[in-house]
Amino acid sequence: MGPVLETRDLTIRFGGHVAVNAVSCAFQAGTLTAIVGPNGAGKTTYFNLVSGQLPASAGHVLLFGEDVTRAPAPLRTRKGMGRAFQLTNLFPNLTVSENVRLAVQAHAGMGLNLVAMWTRHRELIEKAESFLSRVALLERRHTLAAALSHGDQRKLEVAILLALEPEVFMFDEPTAGMSVDEVPVILELIHGIKAQKDKTILLVEHKMDVVRSLADRIIVLHQGSLVADGAPAEVIASPVVQEAYLGVARA
Repeated sequence: MGPVLETRDLTIRFGGHVAVNAVSCAFQAGTLTAIVGPNGAGKTTYFNLVSGQLPASAGHVLLFGEDVTRAPAPLRTRKGMGRAFQLTNLFPNLTVSENVRLAVQAHAGMGLNLVAMWTRHRELIEKAESFLSRVALLERRHTLAAALSHGDQRKLEVAILLALEPEVFMFDEPTAGMSVDEVPVILELIHGIKAQKDKTILLVEHKMDVVRSLADRIIVLHQGSLVADGAPAEVIASPVVQEAYLGVARA
């Protein structure tokens, strides 16, 4: 079986600066790949290229073997790609429940009318509430998203991502800005998605303890280029990673 997601020589230039430089990588179903590297290495930019937030200067993105390089982000979402952002991406003036209900409704192909459909679709409301329960936000379902703490906003965004039921999950520093008490909820949730063994997960993460606990594979970006790719223990121990990511000079 071919890869679920693949990038081939994926590149983006901003003027004379090459932010992502000809990155080729394939991601299989049932695997979690952590993408690491120092600040400014191109990790989030690579995510933005894969998910369609930025247009590639060169190269290709393939989803289930289909070239989606020129497809806008909403179309990639409909084809099975889901993205949680480093900064929250919510409807701040809607309630917690309404934010997730819209995602459930969109996944069901029912459009975005909050009022007309929901009174007749109790099962979809219950589905939305099940996603809120998984991120420990059910008790806050009537709260406006804007009134949540940063950590709870991150959890809400993960609930929205779950509600879209993607085949490819993309998490960009999902625990950033969370308190120590909030982090386990998200990590357990990602563990649970991984345990299904049929989803493809990409994770940008700075915390190496998180990477070690979750990743089947690590790829390392440095100055926009792919410099290492392999099993976590092997990659973390490699001289190029010790130097580029951990700041340890080679002997």
